[in-house]
Amino acid sequence: MMNVAIDGPAGAGKSTISKGAAKELGFIYVDTGALYRTIALNAVRQGVIDNKDDVVKMLDDTDVKLGFENGVQCVYLNGEEVSAYIRTPEISMGASKVSAIPKVREFLLDLQRDIAKKNNVIMDGRDIATVVLPNAECKIFLTASPECRAQRRYKELIEKGENVKYEDVLNDVNERDYNDSHREIAPLKPSEESVIADTSELTLDESIALIVKIIKEHM
Repeated sequence: MMNVAIDGPAGAGKSTISKGAAKELGFIYVDTGALYRTIALNAVRQGVIDNKDDVVKMLDDTDVKLGFENGVQCVYLNGEEVSAYIRTPEISMGASKVSAIPKVREFLLDLQRDIAKKNNVIMDGRDIATVVLPNAECKIFLTASPECRAQRRYKELIEKGENVKYEDVLNDVNERDYNDSHREIAPLKPSEESVIADTSELTLDESIALIVKIIKEHM
């Protein structure tokens, strides 16, 4: 099995680029952010998102599973397919909060490693190369400037019909960067073996081609 670990800040296009590379290589793509978003969705629904202890208690009654249909990842919360509900700005910020809780990371760790054991995977997140898959054959740190990431996210939200300001999106990106890189548990940073891939000046197709090239060099 070949495991590819892709880390990077929020909005770097990790999921879109990883998905494209996985499709080209015939690998399974695992979006670990979706797992944290699903925990956040549950915490928001239960009204406990701002209370760490209650989030930890909630895990006892939380069942998260990943499914793959035609290579596309679906995420299930207590049997309900929730992929459509986990991409809002509220859930994004919630994911940042729950991912800073050690028990939540522990809760999801085995699930992520289990998938990687059984499949050729491209897995993306914040600490895949450093914590989740430290023995991955290929490690990539995918990044882009905060302004570039905010612009992409802004365009995406506007296309979905959401009423947002670019300045607010940029503030969100900077806040998430700060939270993710300053948390005590598994802060966001490239591993020593990671290849740095900056996509600020690249189109989506060029970004996918770059990632595929790096992976092939490690095969």
